[in-house]
This record gives sequence, C-alpha cells and structure tokens, in this order.
Amino acid sequence: MATSTDGASGLREALLWCAARVVAVALAVAAATALVAAIGLETAFPPTPLIASLALIPVNLITLWAVRRRVRRDGGTLRTLLGFDRSRLGRDALWAVLWIAVLYVPFCLAVVGTMFALHGADAFDRFETVFVPTVTPGFPTAVAVVLGLVVVATFAPLNAPAEEALFRGVAQGALARAGRPVLAVALPAVAFGVQHLFFAPGPDAMVVYAVAFLFWGIGSGLIAARQRRLMPLVLAHALVNLLTTLPAALLPLLIPEAS
Repeated sequence: MATSTDGASGLREALLWCAARVVAVALAVAAATALVAAIGLETAFPPTPLIASLALIPVNLITLWAVRRRVRRDGGTLRTLLGFDRSRLGRDALWAVLWIAVLYVPFCLAVVGTMFALHGADAFDRFETVFVPTVTPGFPTAVAVVLGLVVVATFAPLNAPAEEALFRGVAQGALARAGRPVLAVALPAVAFGVQHLFFAPGPDAMVVYAVAFLFWGIGSGLIAARQRRLMPLVLAHALVNLLTTLPAALLPLLIPEAS
C-alpha cells in the first residue's frame, strides 16, 4: 500500500519530468525559430514541422541521457525500461500495428470533433487551411532535401523512445508505484498534448493538436498499463513519426523551388 508520502513523491517526480520535457521542447523550438529568422529567412512561431523536428534532436538526446541516468539510479537500464528484447521484436511489431489502428480511432475523432467545435458546419472546408503553415522559410531545394533527410534519419529513432521512456516509463511509472493509476495515465497524457502545441502551424491547429494528442496520450498510457511493456508503443510511435516526417524529405523534390 502506497503511503501519502510515496504519493506526494511520485507526483512531484512525474510533474518535474513532464514539465521539464515541455519546457525543453518550447525553448528548443523557440531557439530554432530565432535562428532561422537570424539568417534572414521568413518564419513564425510555432515554425514549420521541419524546423520543429530538427529542434527536437538535442532535446531527445538529452531526454534519453537523463532517463538512462534515472533508471540506473534504481539499478535498471534504459533497455529494460523500454522492454527491448530482440527475440520479441516480431511480436512487438505486430502489436505496434494493432495499437496504431486502435489509437487512431480516438485521435481522428478528437481532430474532427475539435474542428467542429471551432468551426461548426465549415469544419471540413477549414481542413484545407488550418493545418497548412502560413509562413515557410523558403530554403533552397538542396538545403531543404538535406534537412529533410536529417529529420527522417533522426526523428523517429530518437523521438519515439525518448517520449515513451519519459512519459509512459518514468512519469507514469512513478505515479503508478505511488498508487495513483488514474493520474499516472492522465498527467503524462496532458503533457504529451501540450508538447504538441509547438508543432502546430497556427492557433486553431494548436487547439486541435492539444486535444487530439491528449487522447493519443491517454490511449498510450492505458496500453502501457495493460501490457506493462513499452516496446510495442515505441515501435508504433516510431512508425507514425517516420510516416509523418517522410514528406519533409520528399516535398522539396515535388514542389518547385520558390524564386
């Protein structure tokens, strides 16, 4: 039975980890936006997904390093926290495909529901503009392709384990051990939703992202609590990240360079 002291300690630890991640993402994205502006290119805050994804490279590396130090303090390893087992990768991949299908149901419903809440009967017409950046830096095609390839090569392999380890591993684990199972799912999910504000291309999209990724975070938390392993979620998260970052490398090849 968890004591009130255990509960307070678990809540404090989870809050610190979640807040640190959200603040780090916000600062990194702001710094990347300022850098793009400093070299004379047009940008806005939040910036395009390409710039935001590049900004997360150091954040994800620091997150993995910090989580590794935290679990080693208790005698564990990052590999154990994630549930990595080479012999189970095939089964984990199948679970990942299932969880993507499961998680996309509430995610898509949240997107559509929030759009209707914001725009009523015009919701579907507004899809054409709400999720499109109004300002793009206009990188030369070669530069855009190189940056896109960097994002494709680094974002999914780093972001998926970093976020799952922090939100569903350390933060959710601390609250679960403290006897707060509902908060263990809810708090990391809220932080997960807030973090995605910095990837949205505009104010309306920020609201949609916050709500939709909140639901994705709740679903992921429930799955982690049920399976007691993170690797299927890491693989699902990585596949989604890969599919969403591929356009960063492909679009510059398909869209003519701006003059």
